[in-house]
Parts: sequence; C-alpha cells; structure tokens
Amino acid sequence: MKVSASGLHKDYAGTKALDGIDLDVDGDVSVLALIGPSGGGKSTLLRVLGGLEIPDNGSVSISGKNMDFGSEAALLAHRRSNGFLFQSFNLFPHKSALANISLPLEKVHGLLESEARERAMDALKRFNLTEHAAKFPAQLSGGQQQRVAIARAIAHGPGLLFLDEPTSALDPEMTAEVLDLIAELKEGGQNIVLSTHEMGFARQVADEVAFLAEGKIIEIGTASWLFEQGEDARLRQFLSRVMRY
Repeated sequence: MKVSASGLHKDYAGTKALDGIDLDVDGDVSVLALIGPSGGGKSTLLRVLGGLEIPDNGSVSISGKNMDFGSEAALLAHRRSNGFLFQSFNLFPHKSALANISLPLEKVHGLLESEARERAMDALKRFNLTEHAAKFPAQLSGGQQQRVAIARAIAHGPGLLFLDEPTSALDPEMTAEVLDLIAELKEGGQNIVLSTHEMGFARQVADEVAFLAEGKIIEIGTASWLFEQGEDARLRQFLSRVMRY
C-alpha cells in the first residue's frame, strides 16, 4: 500500500485528537498496525484515512491520489473503494447474515440482486459461514458476527481494509479466531490498516507499526524494530504495561 499524510490536525471541543500527524507508508507494506494508549488518536487517524472524518488541517494521499476533503462526491467514491470495520459489529439486526452482505453490494455498489447474493455467498463460504447464511445476528456468536462483518467489508474487493480494534468485544477464543482470519486476508493480498491492543498479533503480522500518543505518531518502523529497539520513553512504558502478563 502507499499511504501518506502531512500535518493532520483534528480537534474535538478543544481536545487535540490529531496534533500534526505525518505518515509515509511505502508500497512494500501490506499491514500497518496502529498501537498506543486509548485516546491517543488511533481511531481518528483511521477515520480520516478512510474518508469518514474530515481533518481541520492537513492532507492525505492514498495510492498516489490526493484525497479531496472538500468534495462529498470524492469522499463517497473513496469510501466505496475501501472497506471498514469498527469496534461494534454494526450488523443489521433484522437482516440475515447473507442479506447483511448482499444489501450493501446492491445499494452502495450498484450490483444486481442476483450478483450481490452470489458474491455474498462466496464471501460467507470463504469465511466458513455458509451454514449460517440464513441466521440473524442474534443467532450468531460474537466471533461469527465479526466474521460476517469482515465478509461484508471485503465482499466488494476493497483497495484498503480499515479495522478499528476488531477484537475489542470478543472473548479470547473468538479473538484468536478473528486474528487468524485477518492474517489469512494478509496472505491473500489484502492491504490492511488496523488499530489493535493485541501486541503479539501486531508484532507477528504487521509489516509496519506506528505508536500513537497524544495525537502524534511518536515512533514508526518495522514491527521487529519498534518492539525491540524503539527508544521513546512513552513507547517503552506503554509496552511494559501491555506486555507485562
């Protein structure tokens, strides 16, 4: 993936969610992981990169194309070209797993109903969810719901997949299941930007890791370098806390 940002600022009622973010990710990176304390700016940065949030200042370029934050049409096109999964599953409770995937393909991406259903079934099959196609979200486990949500996010073939704490609502077994799925997506060639508190996963799967705190990228580099050689005191303190047990 090629993602760059320059001078990103975003305030919420006087709170600096992003405070001059600069980012430059080259084409050799397929998974970028954002780590850091809660409130450090990870979710806001994801939403800005995905075109879901407009920064107060700064610029973003995805795959060499500058994002036009002043054009709703351009932002809509950008959102349609990517996939999103945030902390809550956001599945339609009154729709089946199949319909949760096929409906956006029809309404957002303009596919015919038959084509949308076929592609949705392919996505469910890919994630071993075929037998759950007719079930409603309340009939699925948390891990199954998250897999349906990921299937929906990638069914249209997104350029980038944005994941914001994709395991935050899951128990340890379901967390491992979803993390394995994300690793499989990487192996399949999907470019991913995600925020996570799963340090072992970030260290093993991410090509590059950025540590955010107080609205800034404090350190960024390969996973092995950042976890083993990152020098900033805030990074070392954060890692000592989250990797203690």
